[in-house]
Amino acid sequence: QVQLVESGGGLVQPGGSLRLSCVGKGIGLDDYAIAWFRQAPGKEREGVSCIGEREGRAYYADSVRGRFTISRDSALNTVYLQMNSLKPEDTATYHCATAAPAHCPVLGGFHSWGQGTQVTVSS
Repeated sequence: QVQLVESGGGLVQPGGSLRLSCVGKGIGLDDYAIAWFRQAPGKEREGVSCIGEREGRAYYADSVRGRFTISRDSALNTVYLQMNSLKPEDTATYHCATAAPAHCPVLGGFHSWGQGTQVTVSS
Protein backbone atom coordinates (compact mmCIF):
# COMPACT_ATOMS: atom_id res chain seq x y z
CA GLN A 1 0.00 0.00 0.00
CA VAL A 2 1.35 3.38 -1.05
CA GLN A 3 1.42 5.98 1.66
CA LEU A 4 2.83 9.47 2.08
CA VAL A 5 3.25 10.43 5.74
CA GLU A 6 3.78 14.06 6.71
CA SER A 7 5.17 15.31 10.00
CA GLY A 8 6.87 18.32 11.54
CA GLY A 9 4.00 20.75 11.88
CA GLY A 10 3.24 22.70 15.02
CA LEU A 11 2.63 26.07 16.58
CA VAL A 12 5.27 28.71 15.87
CA GLN A 13 5.51 32.46 16.34
CA PRO A 14 5.67 34.80 13.36
CA GLY A 15 9.20 34.88 12.01
CA GLY A 16 9.89 31.36 13.22
CA SER A 17 10.84 28.22 11.30
CA LEU A 18 9.61 24.68 10.86
CA ARG A 19 10.80 21.75 8.77
CA LEU A 20 8.15 19.45 7.40
CA SER A 21 8.96 15.88 6.38
CA CYS A 22 7.24 13.62 3.88
CA VAL A 23 8.17 9.94 4.12
CA GLY A 24 7.21 7.47 1.43
CA LYS A 25 5.95 4.03 2.47
CA GLY A 26 5.57 1.47 -0.30
CA ILE A 27 6.80 4.07 -2.78
CA GLY A 28 10.21 5.33 -3.81
CA LEU A 29 9.91 9.09 -3.74
CA ASP A 30 12.87 9.57 -6.08
CA ASP A 31 10.76 8.15 -8.91
CA TYR A 32 8.15 10.88 -8.57
CA ALA A 33 7.78 14.61 -8.67
CA ILE A 34 6.74 15.50 -5.13
CA ALA A 35 4.73 18.57 -4.24
CA TRP A 36 3.62 20.29 -1.08
CA PHE A 37 0.25 21.98 -1.00
CA ARG A 38 -1.68 23.61 1.83
CA GLN A 39 -5.32 23.95 2.72
CA ALA A 40 -6.70 26.46 5.18
CA PRO A 41 -10.33 26.53 6.35
CA GLY A 42 -12.49 28.45 3.92
CA LYS A 43 -9.67 28.83 1.42
CA GLU A 44 -8.79 27.06 -1.79
CA ARG A 45 -6.03 24.50 -1.95
CA GLU A 46 -2.74 26.21 -2.74
CA GLY A 47 0.29 24.57 -4.30
CA VAL A 48 3.33 25.66 -2.32
CA SER A 49 6.31 23.89 -3.86
CA CYS A 50 7.29 21.00 -6.10
CA ILE A 51 10.51 19.15 -6.83
CA GLY A 52 11.08 17.07 -9.95
CA GLU A 53 12.11 13.41 -9.94
CA ARG A 54 15.54 12.52 -8.53
CA GLU A 55 17.66 15.69 -8.66
CA GLY A 56 14.88 17.60 -10.34
CA ARG A 57 14.36 21.31 -10.29
CA ALA A 58 12.45 22.99 -7.48
CA TYR A 59 9.48 25.31 -7.98
CA TYR A 60 7.77 27.65 -5.54
CA ALA A 61 4.62 29.70 -5.22
CA ASP A 62 5.22 33.44 -5.23
CA SER A 63 3.84 33.60 -1.70
CA VAL A 64 6.67 31.44 -0.30
CA ARG A 65 9.59 31.98 -2.67
CA GLY A 66 12.68 33.01 -0.75
CA ARG A 67 11.27 31.69 2.53
CA PHE A 68 10.61 28.00 1.85
CA THR A 69 13.02 25.38 0.50
CA ILE A 70 12.11 21.93 -0.79
CA SER A 71 14.70 19.15 -0.81
CA ARG A 72 15.14 15.39 -0.95
CA ASP A 73 17.03 12.84 1.12
CA SER A 74 17.09 9.79 -1.13
CA ALA A 75 18.66 7.55 1.52
CA LEU A 76 15.75 8.26 3.86
CA ASN A 77 13.11 8.27 1.11
CA THR A 78 12.04 11.65 2.41
CA VAL A 79 11.18 15.05 0.98
CA TYR A 80 11.49 18.08 3.23
CA LEU A 81 9.95 21.53 3.24
CA GLN A 82 12.05 23.98 5.23
CA MET A 83 9.89 26.96 6.14
CA ASN A 84 11.53 30.13 7.42
CA SER A 85 10.22 33.61 8.24
CA LEU A 86 6.78 32.17 8.80
CA LYS A 87 3.76 34.46 8.66
CA PRO A 88 0.25 34.07 10.08
CA GLU A 89 -1.05 33.63 6.54
CA ASP A 90 1.05 30.45 6.27
CA THR A 91 -1.30 28.79 8.76
CA ALA A 92 -2.82 25.72 7.10
CA THR A 93 -2.72 21.95 6.89
CA TYR A 94 0.23 20.99 4.72
CA HIS A 95 0.14 17.89 2.55
CA CYS A 96 2.78 16.25 0.38
CA ALA A 97 1.66 14.65 -2.83
CA THR A 98 2.92 12.86 -5.89
CA ALA A 99 2.58 15.14 -8.88
CA ALA A 100 2.50 14.82 -12.63
CA PRO A 101 5.98 15.89 -13.77
CA ALA A 102 4.56 18.18 -16.44
CA HIS A 103 2.48 19.96 -13.80
CA CYS A 104 5.27 20.36 -11.27
CA PRO A 105 6.24 23.85 -12.52
CA VAL A 106 2.66 25.06 -12.07
CA LEU A 107 2.29 23.36 -8.68
CA GLY A 108 -0.62 21.21 -9.71
CA GLY A 109 -1.52 17.74 -10.97
CA PHE A 110 -1.56 16.06 -7.57
CA HIS A 111 -2.18 12.33 -7.64
CA SER A 112 -1.89 10.89 -4.13
CA TRP A 113 -1.37 12.68 -0.85
CA GLY A 114 -1.10 12.07 2.85
CA GLN A 115 -3.28 13.17 5.75
CA GLY A 116 -1.28 16.31 6.31
CA THR A 117 0.38 18.13 9.18
CA GLN A 118 -1.00 21.26 10.78
CA VAL A 119 1.06 24.46 10.81
CA THR A 120 -0.14 27.34 12.95
CA VAL A 121 1.68 30.66 12.96
CA SER A 122 0.51 32.85 15.79
CA SER A 123 1.84 34.99 18.58
